[in-house]
Amino acid sequence: MPDDRELLDTHSSRRLLTNALPGTAATDEAILATEETTAADDVLSKKPFGFLFWFAVCFVGVILLSAVLANVLPLQNPNFQNYSALSQGPSGAHLLGTDDLGRDLLSRLVFGSRVSLIVGFCGVAIGLIFGGTAGLVSGYRGGRLDGALNAFSFIILAFPAIVAVIAIVTFWGASLFHITIILGIATIPLMYRVIRASSLSFAQRDFVVAAKTMGATDTRIVLREILPNVIPVTVTFSLITVAGLIVIEGTLAFLGLSVALPTPSWGNLINEGTANNALSTDPFIMLWPALAMFLLLWSINLIGDRLRQRFDIREGLL
Repeated sequence: MPDDRELLDTHSSRRLLTNALPGTAATDEAILATEETTAADDVLSKKPFGFLFWFAVCFVGVILLSAVLANVLPLQNPNFQNYSALSQGPSGAHLLGTDDLGRDLLSRLVFGSRVSLIVGFCGVAIGLIFGGTAGLVSGYRGGRLDGALNAFSFIILAFPAIVAVIAIVTFWGASLFHITIILGIATIPLMYRVIRASSLSFAQRDFVVAAKTMGATDTRIVLREILPNVIPVTVTFSLITVAGLIVIEGTLAFLGLSVALPTPSWGNLINEGTANNALSTDPFIMLWPALAMFLLLWSINLIGDRLRQRFDIREGLL
C-alpha cells in the first residue's frame, strides 16, 4: 500500500489539492510547480563522483585487499632481519627499501595496515551496534529514556577522549584487542548523538504518523521508516570516525601504547623512523607509513563527503 509520500506524487492528489479550497487553485499549483522544479534541480545538480572519488575508492580497496591477503601475497617476513641489507633504499629486491635492521619496509607496511584497519572499522562497528541502536530507539521513543541516555552521553563526552584512552591503555595493557574495545566504547556516545539527532528529525514526519495510524509496530516503524533515512548520515559519519580512530591508534603507537613490537603498525613504524636520529639517515622508514596513512585518511574522508553530497535528503522533499 503506498504511503502518503507516494500519494502526493500522483496526479489525482494534485487535483484534490487544487480543488479542496476554491479560489486557492492557482496558489496550490504554484507551490506544486516550485516543488517539482526544486526536485528536478536537485537531480541535475548531482554531479558525477569524479576521478578523485574513484581513485580514493580504489586506494581504500587496495589497502583492504592487501591487508586481508597479506599472508598469501609474495611478501617477505615482516620481522625477518637481513643484516646484509641494512638501511637500503628502494630496489628490485626491496621495493620500498629496508629499515636499520634489514627488514623489508613494503612487507611491514602491508602487515602494519591490519592494525589500523581493524581498530578503525571494528571500533566504529562497536559504536554503531550499541550507540546506533540506542540512538534509533531514543530518537523515536523520546520521553524519560531519551532524557536519561542523552544526559549519559553528555557525561561521557565531557571526558577528554585521548586522555581517557591513554590512561585506560596504560593500566589495562596495550594490545590490539584492548585498543579496539576501548576506542569502540569511545565512539558509542558519538554514534548515539548523531543517529539520535537524525532519528529525532524523522520521528514526527508524516510518513511515520501514517504508519502509526495504520497500526504498524514500533519495530517496523524504526526499521522500515526511520532507519533507511538515517543510513546516509550514518555512513558518512562512520567513515569520518574510522579515519579519526586510525589517527588515534597511530598516536598511541607513536607513544609506545599500541601493539607491542615487533608486530608492525603504521604508528610504530613512524615512531621507529624518528627514533635515534633515523629520520636523517634513513627517511624511508617514516616516509612510507606516513604517506600511506595520509592517503588512506584523505581517501576515507573524500568518500564520506562525496556520499553525503550524493545521498543528502532534503527535508522539504520527503
